[in-house]
Amino acid sequence: MTEQGRPSRARAFRDAHAGADVELAYAGHQTFLKGDARDGDDVDDVDAAVLGAPFDGAASNRPGARYGPRALREASTWWAYLSGYKGGLTNMNTRKQVDFSDLDVADCGDVPVFPMDRERTAESITAHVATVARRAFPVLLGGDHYCTYPSFRGFAEGSDAESVGLVQIDAHTDTADGSPVFGDEFHGSSTRLIAESAYSAYEHVSQVGIRGYESPDFFEFVEETGLSLYTMRDVREGGIRSVVSEAIESAAADTDAVYVTFDIDAVDPSVAPGTGTPEPGGLDSHQALAVMETLGAHPSVGAVDLMEVAPDVDPTGSTQLLGAFLLVTLLERRFAERPD
Repeated sequence: MTEQGRPSRARAFRDAHAGADVELAYAGHQTFLKGDARDGDDVDDVDAAVLGAPFDGAASNRPGARYGPRALREASTWWAYLSGYKGGLTNMNTRKQVDFSDLDVADCGDVPVFPMDRERTAESITAHVATVARRAFPVLLGGDHYCTYPSFRGFAEGSDAESVGLVQIDAHTDTADGSPVFGDEFHGSSTRLIAESAYSAYEHVSQVGIRGYESPDFFEFVEETGLSLYTMRDVREGGIRSVVSEAIESAAADTDAVYVTFDIDAVDPSVAPGTGTPEPGGLDSHQALAVMETLGAHPSVGAVDLMEVAPDVDPTGSTQLLGAFLLVTLLERRFAERPD
């Protein structure tokens, strides 16, 4: 804008002070990594497109994951600030040089959700993820874990993949046949729905971090279906990087692409308490980040989601901070890491 042919006072101030172009983490619009706000059909020129699914109507325990997308976006702004202020960075965990200017992220906002209508919400998630998947790498911010099923379907349809593998980082297997209380489709059945869909099968599913309790004879079910199961005991005994490497190779075998879903309850609640169904004995933050470092380097990974963050039950904000860092780590490894 100009004032009678001259730069406006605001523009003149910005031109006179270099620091005025530095946007602090807590300032400005709260998009994921402070990416451009875009429509889902206008992301052909970006690497990754972010969508939120603020829906927790299919959760069986504590509600609150509907607020996850907003919290994850706000938490992500710290890394946007760092990358903009310092330019090239050294990741002290991976010892790699990173240039976030090589990563173009658009934030397509939240998909329409219908709190009392799970089926219509699922249709919305599928349609919006499919639109994005034709053009960019989809990133979905949940929401309860039921949202992964329609998102997976949207990714498969949008990317024209005939077969898609699933790597699931989770405390729970989500393979329930149904519930007399919650019905056949809820956050405890999303993986079963994916495996029974036209785009996948249990033999293309890898699960990491499983613990707690499952149905009787569950290990027999694993053998019968070909599900690749890595419990927390397997992680402790085999090491997280080795386990995740096996998991991604299994999911990628004989499939066109791999969808990654990370339920934040895979992480121990002492680290990430802000979730609906916490389960003791989970991943620590170092292990969780190693998961995303490993997955981000694999060429078959075509989409990712981060689910079940319920910020209102974590007054420290630690859960959404870790969740955002997990997504940033995967995207960084895939798009912004400089070769040695």
